[in-house]
Amino acid sequence: MASVLIDGPKTAPKSFLFAHGAGAPMDTPFMKRVAEGVSASGFRVIRFEFPYMQRRRESGKRGAPDPQPVLMKSFHEMIDEVGGRSSLVIGGKSMGGRIATMVADDAAVLGVVCLGYPFHPPGQPAKTRTRHLEALRTPTLIVHGTRDSFGLPEDVETYKLSRAIRIEWLDDGDHSFKPRVRSGRTEADNLRAAIALVVDFIGAR
Repeated sequence: MASVLIDGPKTAPKSFLFAHGAGAPMDTPFMKRVAEGVSASGFRVIRFEFPYMQRRRESGKRGAPDPQPVLMKSFHEMIDEVGGRSSLVIGGKSMGGRIATMVADDAAVLGVVCLGYPFHPPGQPAKTRTRHLEALRTPTLIVHGTRDSFGLPEDVETYKLSRAIRIEWLDDGDHSFKPRVRSGRTEADNLRAAIALVVDFIGAR
């Protein structure tokens, strides 16, 4: 098995295979907080890294994410290594969640969790990354900040998305769910809300 970080009991009834976003590895504070929060509810959380991120660790040099087919292949391989598809939910932060939605139906997993889905590049709302979401069959939870530059509510509500997808909005959150001070909310508030939504989703599968 590739290098992984595991939180939660080996005997957990369900597992969550959790991938990182495009620019940061599996051990960021965001990834760690979500993994610890979800595992505290009795689920097993398995974090892993795509090949390009592993190369960054080894070389100390930044490099672009792998091509989409490589990312998808890597996710499929991790699903095979983890096993237990009938008790497995997959997902990730931003790009990791997007790739999860692209492999979920073929992998026959329980569900998908996306934390900050990259609906389009910031400032380029016409370049949507939603075509495959129109026919997605696997139950999917997208947790998204209302200020996320990768997809504002007024844009997302116009997309044609599968009925298998549920979107939950976090007040004033950006792409990492951080709100402005004047909102009266904190990053910790939004992370707690996100974790609660993920726990409920996994538990309901």
